[in-house]
Amino acid sequence: MFRTAIRLSAAAAVIGFAAPSVQANLTLPIQFTQSNSVQAFPLDNREAFDLIKLTVEGRGTTYVAAQGAPGSTNGTVTPAAFGFPITKIVIGPRLNIVSGSAVGSALFFQRFNDDNGETVGLTLANFTIHYDRKQVLADTTPVGGTTQVQMPIYDFTTLTPLALKYKFPLAITGHEVLGNLKLTPQVKDVMRSVLQLPEFTEFALEFDYGTLTQDISTNLRSRPVSTRPYVAK
Repeated sequence: MFRTAIRLSAAAAVIGFAAPSVQANLTLPIQFTQSNSVQAFPLDNREAFDLIKLTVEGRGTTYVAAQGAPGSTNGTVTPAAFGFPITKIVIGPRLNIVSGSAVGSALFFQRFNDDNGETVGLTLANFTIHYDRKQVLADTTPVGGTTQVQMPIYDFTTLTPLALKYKFPLAITGHEVLGNLKLTPQVKDVMRSVLQLPEFTEFALEFDYGTLTQDISTNLRSRPVSTRPYVAK
């Protein structure tokens, strides 16, 4: 009975934005539902990472959604896709989804620089998809440096708009795909300096960084994911 009550609450949260009485932004916690965002890195990206001995690993609540293979140049391995549990969505006064967040998830970019023998790194954490701005934001922290809170890291376009489906009696699902993920000027500058990128890799900063696929569900997780923001060490 307890799980049924929670699931009813989840259903109410997901469809609550359809109510005409919303006057201001409404935050809906959904960390107890099986709702996830998955970023798939194209092969070109992973090969470019391998070329300069850069790897990406998940931290916090991030999980590997698809395994990667050793790169063709240096044999480094970066997963092909990472998953981020969605912890909240924000509904606007026009009954639109303003943003969705994966608080507690993080990606760590690490590179070994052959020129000076130094290992450098950068953490992106606590991701937010901001729909009005068509940008993905993240707390951005160089190893040993200061965090820039919610820096724009990607611009995106919508490939598959969010569509909610209802299945009797309690199941609600939603699916969307965002694509053409392009690095913003702000994060390009950070990557150049922090990861000590050589000039010949400049072209890779213009790559398409893949897709973000959001699947929202009222099915319950075995246990809610943490909503504590990830703090880079």
